Amino acid sequence: MQLGILTAPFPDTPLEAVADYAASAGFEALEIACWPQAGGEKRRYAGTAHLPIEEMTASRGSEIMGMLKAKGLTVSGLGYYPNPLHADAAHREAVIGHLKKVITAASLMGVKLVNTFVGGDRTLTVDQNWTRATEIFAPIFAHAKASGVTLAFENCPMIFSHDEWPGGHNIAYSPIVWRRIFETWGDAVGMNYDPSHLVWQMIDAGRFVREFGPRMVHVHAKDLMIDRDGLYDHGILSAGMGWQIPRMPGLGEVDWQDFFATLYRAGYDGPIIIEHEDRDFEGTDTKIKRGFALARDVLRPYVK
Repeated sequence: MQLGILTAPFPDTPLEAVADYAASAGFEALEIACWPQAGGEKRRYAGTAHLPIEEMTASRGSEIMGMLKAKGLTVSGLGYYPNPLHADAAHREAVIGHLKKVITAASLMGVKLVNTFVGGDRTLTVDQNWTRATEIFAPIFAHAKASGVTLAFENCPMIFSHDEWPGGHNIAYSPIVWRRIFETWGDAVGMNYDPSHLVWQMIDAGRFVREFGPRMVHVHAKDLMIDRDGLYDHGILSAGMGWQIPRMPGLGEVDWQDFFATLYRAGYDGPIIIEHEDRDFEGTDTKIKRGFALARDVLRPYVK
């Protein structure tokens, strides 16, 4: 395993400077955030553009990978987490177009994995979204296969705010949907596993890894704290709004010893990438780095 970070919390810092920090802090890998350089989606920890995706060439890709290798870093994958099933056609086409460019860039760089979302239209049922997903992703998977790249979907419901209620912006969150994904798309897709998303859904994390561990190709390390007073006030039907609090690993309810034990038993030996969404450690680069350092020290004993 290799321990690393997702570069998204450093939107105004050039990739090489982020790499310098990561190497100096003892990390081995980067998941590089790859939103469009011209901007676009502006939710928290989204919109960071650390690669010239739109102008990527084989020589530029080789130069970037050489720079990272010289610092002792590998690339776990390229990360772009939009909503390919968005209700608005223009928005949907824009994100699908950029996702294809990220896949092309990964191929030019020699990176085999692109992390993203299936997406979802919050006004539709899961079954209705699934029907659309099978149509929309067919050409995306064809492009990925031709590029020698695997797509990895994250298991996040994307229900954090009122504009995502009631159905969320990503349907790939529960075991029943993941079974459909693998039965339909097979080896064209892998899972980017984040245990924090199981906590507030009350899904058994150990059982989840036992079932899907062999299909996990990338892992995010993020914790989650449940505010019991907030849960009491808002109730579970609020889908986490008011009581679901993302935290750095070690500050929430994920059992990290069991997390790694089940991953090792499932045969997972890939990257462990810390995803930073903790409001207590944001606002300045110094605070963000403190959060990453805390997570590193919690996780390091398990990453060998």
